[in-house]
Amino acid sequence: MKSSNQAPILDKKQALAKAESFCAYQERSQKEVRTKLLELGMRGDELEEILSDLILHNFLNEERFAMNYASGKFNIKKWGRIKIKQGLKLKGVPEKLLQKALYSLDDDDYLKTLTDLAIKKAKLLNEKDPFKRKIKLMYYLQSRGFENDLILVALKNSNLN
Repeated sequence: MKSSNQAPILDKKQALAKAESFCAYQERSQKEVRTKLLELGMRGDELEEILSDLILHNFLNEERFAMNYASGKFNIKKWGRIKIKQGLKLKGVPEKLLQKALYSLDDDDYLKTLTDLAIKKAKLLNEKDPFKRKIKLMYYLQSRGFENDLILVALKNSNLN
């Protein structure tokens, strides 16, 4: 009887097909695809050849992944640049592409989103002490991945400081 934690033995063609569908489903980083191929039992030269094929046929594009990740996390989850940067680092995205993705976020939209989040959270806070209220707002916005200097600007612009 085969143990459940062993990866099925696939040939290179089957693994390539699985990797293509894995990449077609949503954008992936090279690190994610490499991990998936290792789970499928691919090693060494075969693994590298499959990765090369995926890049060559545009199933795998690290820059496209970084841009989509950054815009998705910002537009949908309302994450700040710090949190997005951490996420991209965990996905194994090179620093140069990481910076390019972060700078692709529109500054005006970024500050507007930060201000909107601050106003929304301020309405939910029951704290009466203005100092404690400001600290709670700052902690919340920091946890969303926004930069301290921009948080202070947003709080000032929305008269929440």
